[in-house]
Amino acid sequence: MLLAIDTSAGTSVAVVDRDGGVLSEVIETDTMRHAEVIGTLIDEALTVAGIEVRALSGVVAGMGPGPFTGLRVGIAAAKAFAIGAGKPLVPVVSHDAVAYDRYLAGHEGPLLVVTDARRRERYWTAYSGVDGFGLPVRLDGPGLAKPDDLPHPDLSRFDAEVVPAGRLGMLAELRYANKLPMDPDDALYLRSPDVTLSAGPKRVTA
Repeated sequence: MLLAIDTSAGTSVAVVDRDGGVLSEVIETDTMRHAEVIGTLIDEALTVAGIEVRALSGVVAGMGPGPFTGLRVGIAAAKAFAIGAGKPLVPVVSHDAVAYDRYLAGHEGPLLVVTDARRRERYWTAYSGVDGFGLPVRLDGPGLAKPDDLPHPDLSRFDAEVVPAGRLGMLAELRYANKLPMDPDDALYLRSPDVTLSAGPKRVTA
């Protein structure tokens, strides 16, 4: 049983069980209130699912791609919760959850998942389809591009406003059940930080 958290777009928190599926999922689509709502949504997801922290096996963190400010809220919350609960952290690429959701909804064939990166840019990941376990297979990306420069224009495109944490958690469950590797514990900001390191102390003259 896993607690899944994603703030790469909106804020989404879910509790999932390998056999029982998605036990609860709560979503806030406002992309400016991650820090304000994350604690409340975690509490609500656990309450709705009727699950105590000790019953969890791990905590899934959506690793992006996503804007720095929003994405780090979810990753930090997931890591802090995992440490406090004494549970392992399970990193998963956020776009994979969107693709998984689309394929479960009936989409077939290649797919381009797109999310808002702000600054008039878009995050994207291309998928070729699903593997033998029904999990999405990345063809290219994740990447960052201007709207007019998005790659793979021949693919069916889906623009997601939020990453479903329920699907994020079930991806982790299925990968674990089938002994498949998890994603690296690396936040996918895909953009250089606004702050640059100083080149050294400035010279002071009279």
